[in-house]
Amino acid sequence: MFKVIKFLFITAILFALLVTALVYGGLALSLPALSGVSKSAPVSSTAYLQRDELGTAIIIAENRTDASYALGYAHGQDRFFQMDLLRRNAAGELAQLFGEAALLRDENTRFHQFRQRSRDIVSRLPAEQKKQLDAYAQGVNDALAQMTFPSFEYVLTQSERQPWLPEDSLLSIFSMYLDLQGRSLNRDLTIGAVEEYFGADMVGFLSQPSQYQAALDGSRFPLKNEPIPSLSADAVITAAMQDIDESAVIGSNNWAVGGELTRDGRAMLSDDMHLGITVPIIWYRAQLNYKENGEDKQITGVTLPGAPAIVVGSNGHIAWGFTNGYLDTTDWYELGENDKTALISESIPTKEGAHKYLIEMSEFGPVRSIDGKKFALSWVAHQEYAVNLNLLNLETVKTVDSALNVSKETGIPVQNMVVADKHGNIGWQATGAIPDRRKPTQTPLPTAEYDEAWRQQAQDVPFIINPKPSMIWTGNSRVVSTKQDARFGNGGYALGARSAQIKQRLFEKDEFYPEDFYRIQLDNEAFFLDRWHAFLLAALQKNSDRFQDDILAVENWQRCACADSVGYTLVRKYRDALMDRLFSPLETKLAENGLSLGLLERQLEPALWQLVNEQPASWLPAESLDWNAFFNDTYVTMRDELMVQTTGHVDGSLQALRWGDINTLNVQHPFSLQIPTLSKLLDMPKAEAFGDRYMPAVQGKAFGASQRLIVQPGDEINGILTLPGGQSGHPLSPFYRSGFDAYVEKISTPLLPAQPHYQIVFSPSS
Repeated sequence: MFKVIKFLFITAILFALLVTALVYGGLALSLPALSGVSKSAPVSSTAYLQRDELGTAIIIAENRTDASYALGYAHGQDRFFQMDLLRRNAAGELAQLFGEAALLRDENTRFHQFRQRSRDIVSRLPAEQKKQLDAYAQGVNDALAQMTFPSFEYVLTQSERQPWLPEDSLLSIFSMYLDLQGRSLNRDLTIGAVEEYFGADMVGFLSQPSQYQAALDGSRFPLKNEPIPSLSADAVITAAMQDIDESAVIGSNNWAVGGELTRDGRAMLSDDMHLGITVPIIWYRAQLNYKENGEDKQITGVTLPGAPAIVVGSNGHIAWGFTNGYLDTTDWYELGENDKTALISESIPTKEGAHKYLIEMSEFGPVRSIDGKKFALSWVAHQEYAVNLNLLNLETVKTVDSALNVSKETGIPVQNMVVADKHGNIGWQATGAIPDRRKPTQTPLPTAEYDEAWRQQAQDVPFIINPKPSMIWTGNSRVVSTKQDARFGNGGYALGARSAQIKQRLFEKDEFYPEDFYRIQLDNEAFFLDRWHAFLLAALQKNSDRFQDDILAVENWQRCACADSVGYTLVRKYRDALMDRLFSPLETKLAENGLSLGLLERQLEPALWQLVNEQPASWLPAESLDWNAFFNDTYVTMRDELMVQTTGHVDGSLQALRWGDINTLNVQHPFSLQIPTLSKLLDMPKAEAFGDRYMPAVQGKAFGASQRLIVQPGDEINGILTLPGGQSGHPLSPFYRSGFDAYVEKISTPLLPAQPHYQIVFSPSS
């Protein structure tokens, strides 16, 4: 028996070793070659693709077209599956990879017909932009041709790699529309539903201005407490506890100071774009070196795999960065009896074959039905000017004035573009696809009020150059003046607390170094929660014997989203719990039609604060005897639920609720979410929380600064570019995790690449 057991044990070990060898052997076969010589028909002169110790793609070419080819080759080698997901996500073609589980998502996306729109836009692009897309696509496909064994994602999904097409690069940009604006599409419908179900007074109450305003011109909407509308007893009694979703908050920070506030007279720019953080990360380090009109060009920054442009970076003369703009780029129109529609059949490819999907289309846009009514969507992403490659224009300009001028017709989701130049100038502009229609609205309109100017891109975009004092800041809240707000509309601005904190930090100093900007990027002080801290402490002290340990934790909260702060967790989660419970009557009704206050959540702070202070009788939840009991019960329920989630039971030390453990950064590969056994191979190590939402150091469990850039144009050698992950999507690549440790340890990494370790030479084949 012992010999049999020994034999089985040894056999099991050998089998496990064999399986491991096969897995790693297959992965090794799909590793791209990082050095060598390639004969390439598309390049007109010898070009080079080098990589440094972080895997930064350093491209040296004689012209921009050859640089596009080499960048496409680099993206194809390191990130093709990510690129494939981006194009399929926008086109509604994920089911071809993942089967019927992705079909509903594909249908929701196919509603926008982005594949056909991309084809149409490519056919109208200027010849030079089309040339760049063609060269880039050829580079991607040549990289695939050199990798004879497909990457593991295609092995696991049992699918084939499809060639990259020029239109796919536009789909990558449309995918960013879905990320940055897609969740806000139902905002007007939500506000309209609130008005229908609860009255116009409720809309006014929920959307009243906040004390947190940080527009660049200093303009403010006047503050006054709107009367609190009464809720019906039926709405309160039937309310079910609802989580008002905050998981998909998209935002960013950027700011700049002019040369008068730096040591050498060059302006200084900071940019950190907040997005979901996965493996691989969204951005890709690159430096493009090429010639134009006999002049050497060098552009360093981050690219979006799938597109041939530097998205954020510096060219030695100017540096630029973006935050999501949140101007209103969506209107819904309620169709009347005389408004004609037609059904369009879309074919969605799946593993099982083609799936037919019908879209109801009107002259105003695709149609959705709610409560028996039909609404047509007019969205800027559906317009002909939505996507182009005009972002390339920033690579060669030399001043802030020129940068703002050449970017007025850029086809990207509307952004707050901040620019700095080496002469000390700074500027801000609302940049991207902005409709020219004149009366943005927060609720659906009748089709008789449709504005034909939807079909043109706005030219009167707001901008500022060299304001006094010499500072610019944006953080997704309102940047425009109150007058401009009426012209361009509120598309879901962030609460201004983060922008106000950045502004405060800038006004604390008279001279800035890159390290000062990095400290602001990592600033996790909790100014916004001060009054909620005082509110919770006062509530707990009314029953001090019961909450003795809780009071001590809250008193010692450190006023920051620090890893070891229990008090911060209690304050932060208590505010959330109050919001979820008090607004549950509204959320319950909206949920009946697939809508949610989550689209308005960032602007509910004034209404929430007013409710907990005025304590109107009609809003008191049905199960609560009085408001003091409600405040206590909400706290206990929140704390106990957190404890169960963390420890599995309600009893235990409050130390289990450290913010570092509650909000742990957990950066995962999409496949490990479905196959947990792959986690060790594919995921980044977990890291303690070091930030939150309403502060410059934005960080969630899988969300945060997708890059941190700080640079003075002309002094790139002292610039900073830190990313939360590596260049390559291949788990055996030396660049798979490069940079992640520095990111979580808050160590800055250089903007400029180091000495290259690898080199591929592309020679013309003719």
